Amino acid sequence: MHRTPFHTHMKWRVIVTPCVLKVSLWDSDEPVPRAELLKGVAGAHGLLCLLSDKIDTEVLDAADMYYTVISTLSVGFDHMAMDEIKKRGVRVGYTPDVLTDATAELTVALLLATARRLPEGVVEVINGGWSTWKPLWLCGYGLSGSTVGVIGLGRIGMAIARRLKPFGVKKLLYSGRTAKSNAAEVEGEYVPLDTLVSESDFVVVSCALTPDTQGLCNKDFFCKMKNTAVFINTSRGAVVNQEDLYQALSSGQIACAGLDVTTPEPLPTDHPLLTLKNCVVLPHIGSATYSTRGIMAELSANNLLAGLQGTDMPSELKF
Repeated sequence: MHRTPFHTHMKWRVIVTPCVLKVSLWDSDEPVPRAELLKGVAGAHGLLCLLSDKIDTEVLDAADMYYTVISTLSVGFDHMAMDEIKKRGVRVGYTPDVLTDATAELTVALLLATARRLPEGVVEVINGGWSTWKPLWLCGYGLSGSTVGVIGLGRIGMAIARRLKPFGVKKLLYSGRTAKSNAAEVEGEYVPLDTLVSESDFVVVSCALTPDTQGLCNKDFFCKMKNTAVFINTSRGAVVNQEDLYQALSSGQIACAGLDVTTPEPLPTDHPLLTLKNCVVLPHIGSATYSTRGIMAELSANNLLAGLQGTDMPSELKF
């Protein structure tokens, strides 16, 4: 294996005997082709996969009845057929917590870049659009004195809130399935989603993708937002109806949006959202720091090995 700060596209197929551990590695930054994945899982007891790998019934069937564990190098697991995996008694390891800080930092960076129009400013400098000082040129929106709404005050949502409060946020609202006891730490107020959407100057989506949250941010959602509001999504692309978001942005229904996640990924270069100056799109880099990805890789490997040995995983997904 090549030695790099982090070998980005590890794919492990593991076969175990009482004395031997055999590992097959897809040694490329590019996703393993579907045909190769289906061929490679045959006879394996374990699989280490990424978000880009669709672990569905076809893959599980190709593995026949040998599977004991799947370890995903991610906190999300919507790329896996969880109902089928549960039915087959397969254990699943994942990587929560370790990417919380990196994702929260990226969310704040994206919020600031979007609200203060930093990408537009860079383009103006490069293209010669910077001429002289103008009172309203490239004006954006500031956090000081604002109301911020966080949809999903879980680990990452709390980490985002902690980082935003020192900017002088006046009010922090949050919504979700239940009120959070630790919300007092950030003076968070639990409110219905409609209240959060209509009162917030910044709406930050940090919830898990579930049947209830899929398509949550749609036309009705955006129509309730202020026309000066900033929308940020670093959760999952499918939480947002992108056609409705495009209409909201292009019509001036909302001010601007910043996305680190889209549907599909990668977003096609001719997608309408990429034509808008008031939409900043990043290539799903929320956890992309060398240290975070290294820790995720180590945790994924340890989850896999523990599952194969029948011992407790460091981070096992509980069904």
